[in-house]
Amino acid sequence: MWLFDNTLLSIVLRTAIIYIVVLVGIRLSGKREIGQMTPFDLVLLLLIANAVQNAMTGPDTSITGGVVAAATLLLINTIVSRIVRRNKKLRTWVEGTPTILVRHGNVVSENLVKERIPIEELRQAFREHGVAVLEDVALAVLEVDGTISVLTKEELPPTFRPHHRIKLLSRKN
Repeated sequence: MWLFDNTLLSIVLRTAIIYIVVLVGIRLSGKREIGQMTPFDLVLLLLIANAVQNAMTGPDTSITGGVVAAATLLLINTIVSRIVRRNKKLRTWVEGTPTILVRHGNVVSENLVKERIPIEELRQAFREHGVAVLEDVALAVLEVDGTISVLTKEELPPTFRPHHRIKLLSRKN
C-alpha cells in the first residue's frame, strides 16, 4: 500500500507511519494489555516487531537503513513524549485515565467489563495488597500503566470538609 523509493527519507517516512500505527494499536488494546505481559503478549510483541521491520526499511537491509530506522523511532518517541507531557488532552488519549473498579466495597461491574478484567484478577490484586474481603476495600483503581491499586478503608485518609456546600450570599440593601 505504501510504496516509497528506497532512500533514507523513505525509511524515515515508513518508520514514522509504523510508529503511529503501532502506538494507536497499543492504545486501543487497553490499559490492562500494556500493564501485564503474558507469554501470549510477548509472542505478539515479537511477531509485530518482526512484521513491521520490513515495512520500515523495505528492501534496504543495510546497517545504514537499520540505524536510520532506529534513530527515527527514538526521535519520534522523544518528540511524542515531549508533546504528550505538555498537552493534557493528548496525554489523556495516549496514556488513558485511571478507572475505578471498586468504590466503598462495591464492585463497579461496568468498568470491569469495559476494561476486560475478570473478577478473579481483581481478587488476585486484593490478595497482593493483603486484603481478604471486598468490604475492606475503599478504592481499587486500574491505573494507566495497567496495574491495580487497592486502598483499604484504614488506608484512605479521612476527608473533613466543613461547610463545603455553603455559598456566601450577598446582602441586598
